[in-house]
Amino acid sequence: MSKPYIRVAAGVILNKEHQVLLAQRPEGKPWSGWWEFPGGKIEENESVESALARELEEELGIQIAGARKWVRFIYEYPKNIVELWFCQVTEWQGEPKGLENQAFAWTLPEQASDLGELLPASVAPIRWLQIPTVYALSQWQSPEQADAYKTRFEAALAQGVRLFQLREPAWPEGVGAKSLQSLFEYMLERCHEHGAKLIVNSVHPRAWAKKADGIQLRAEDAVQLEERPLPDDKLVGVSCHHLGDLLYAQQLNADFMVLGHVLPTPSHPDAEPLGWEQFTQLAQEAGRPVFAIGGQSLESLEQAQAHGAHGVAVLRAI
Repeated sequence: MSKPYIRVAAGVILNKEHQVLLAQRPEGKPWSGWWEFPGGKIEENESVESALARELEEELGIQIAGARKWVRFIYEYPKNIVELWFCQVTEWQGEPKGLENQAFAWTLPEQASDLGELLPASVAPIRWLQIPTVYALSQWQSPEQADAYKTRFEAALAQGVRLFQLREPAWPEGVGAKSLQSLFEYMLERCHEHGAKLIVNSVHPRAWAKKADGIQLRAEDAVQLEERPLPDDKLVGVSCHHLGDLLYAQQLNADFMVLGHVLPTPSHPDAEPLGWEQFTQLAQEAGRPVFAIGGQSLESLEQAQAHGAHGVAVLRAI
């Protein structure tokens, strides 16, 4: 017998201190005492946005003034299947109150488990909230460019960029490999000094990814794997270009996808870009945070997020 399928709008309410609001399920409800994102069932013929606004006013007494769709996530419980539309809420009117006798609390995502047991479907989004929204990819290309890139890399750290990828497929082999390893170790040390994370592209030795904060799998490398290549304390990203790539990323339990290219770029002059409409459609199928790549910059972050992106992946903009 098939399980009931329920659609839910969930509010990821974020304040200016980067804290998220979680609510505790009250007595008398399933999973009572567990913590979750506030929200509720989407009624028939009701939009995600309307359901979110209604639920947050009923539960917390607040009126949404600024929200955007973030991740569509499907989770199977023992008794039902829930399609959750997580929406980030950054502006609202009124002070949150527990109108349904539920406790609630503001917490930094990395400290959410200190509140108590998290509802299973809330565990992954808490982890996703800890992924920065700007993802800077390296572009040294050759040892001769290293000093120039270091300058840009240090400037990005100073700007507050906290997620980087080492990606140098054109780097010369042989003697050059040693110089690239030296630069990798330099980047890793500087990232950790600033509380930033360094991801290593799968074109490079797997040992580097294990030493760093995670791996970015090229699409052609992802399809060769049968399971997640790193433990859960490391990040796994997958580069995607179409729905098939997204499905492979889901099978590997990736933490995020990089999807594109969205807009025309000098590196792909003859390739047809996805465009924002197709990007949005694919992002809603990802079930994970998605970075937009291709023609992106720090200035396009807001536009990308309005189209369902978690953030932007940038090369020339850094």
